[in-house]
Amino acid sequence: VQLQASGGGLVHPGGSLRLSCVAAGLTLSNHAMGWFRQAPGKEREFVATIGRHAPSTDYADAVKGRFTIERDNAKKMVTLQMNSLKPEDTAVYYCAAKFTFSSFGSKSTNYDYWGQGTQVTVSS
Repeated sequence: VQLQASGGGLVHPGGSLRLSCVAAGLTLSNHAMGWFRQAPGKEREFVATIGRHAPSTDYADAVKGRFTIERDNAKKMVTLQMNSLKPEDTAVYYCAAKFTFSSFGSKSTNYDYWGQGTQVTVSS
């Protein structure tokens, strides 16, 4: 199983980025998907999650109204649209997959598979 995250970069405050995560070696529709982030010196934290078939989504309070998670099971892809970015959004962002029979996503870090991470830096 492989999760390949991409789309990170350097952006000014108020800017936007779109992260993508492409899965290989698993049936995406059997997995809840999540995005997490880890800033230097901090623990990994939940950002967003989406259920197996959508539209069940949930977000961390810090990103509600600014970030949107979506999935395309046919393309085996999950995306995270990030708008109105702030310096405190700076972190390495990880996508993750969790095998489940539930229709809902998960905020906890007990996912089965993790991507390698992509760096997002918000700075003027």
